[in-house]
Amino acid sequence: MFTSIAIAAHPYLRDAQEEAGRIGDYLRAKGITCENGLMYDQKLVEALNERRFDLWIALGGDGTMLRSGQLCGPAGVPVLGINMGRLGFLMGVQRQEWPEKIEQLLAGDYWLEARLMLKAEQLRSDSVLGCWHVLNEAIVSRADVVRPVQLVTYVDDTFLTTYVADGLIAATPTGSTAYALAARGPILPPQLRNFLIVPVAPHLSFDRAIVLAEGSRVTIQVETLHKATVTFDGHHTVPLEDQDKVVVQASEHTVHFVRLQDPDYFYRNLTTKMNTRMRNTETNDG
Repeated sequence: MFTSIAIAAHPYLRDAQEEAGRIGDYLRAKGITCENGLMYDQKLVEALNERRFDLWIALGGDGTMLRSGQLCGPAGVPVLGINMGRLGFLMGVQRQEWPEKIEQLLAGDYWLEARLMLKAEQLRSDSVLGCWHVLNEAIVSRADVVRPVQLVTYVDDTFLTTYVADGLIAATPTGSTAYALAARGPILPPQLRNFLIVPVAPHLSFDRAIVLAEGSRVTIQVETLHKATVTFDGHHTVPLEDQDKVVVQASEHTVHFVRLQDPDYFYRNLTTKMNTRMRNTETNDG
């Protein structure tokens, strides 16, 4: 039974903030302690890190869900997503159905879906400059110069290959339906404890995606005379210098999404969302 709930709304979606207020009022009327705030509200994040919540409700789109996962995975707090955006592939509840779904949640009719996170470290001369935990992917790529970079890649300290490409994606099963899919990588079901690496626009170099075991460690060394970067979950970018390394492996943290549909939802949603996106693209094209 959830007794203390955080309700976090997308900071730039007024509809999400208004809906969050209605959800908070609804839950408080049932005697549940709630705290409303925006996704980047420092007060809300501090309370989360202090383990003052046992559920985090996120209102927005898939980006909001990713940010929630980054926050809630290390805190050990499950996330329920309510879709206020367009695609909402990661979200569990549509906006118009939240009253009935929250009743289902409070009745205990739900399950928790565990999703792998990745830990990515930036190294320079064997000194760790930063560490990030991501839910979708870490992408090592060229920056603003339209020239490929050389990415010397090792798996568990064994040389794999040198990619000459626009970039290399290291993605979780969650991220396999995002940028990795656009780069023609495989789709991994969310319950898998594997991750994958996918080259982006490889030039005369190895061009296949590789699926790795959870215990694997990937080291990507940048060799370039122009700028390169590493980007985490599409919203945080760090510049890289020649000979910098990015080391990616499974994180010790796991994100738990609250699910109110049957466990077979993934493939049903996958085909529905992809077919809808294809129809919209065809309509926009002509």
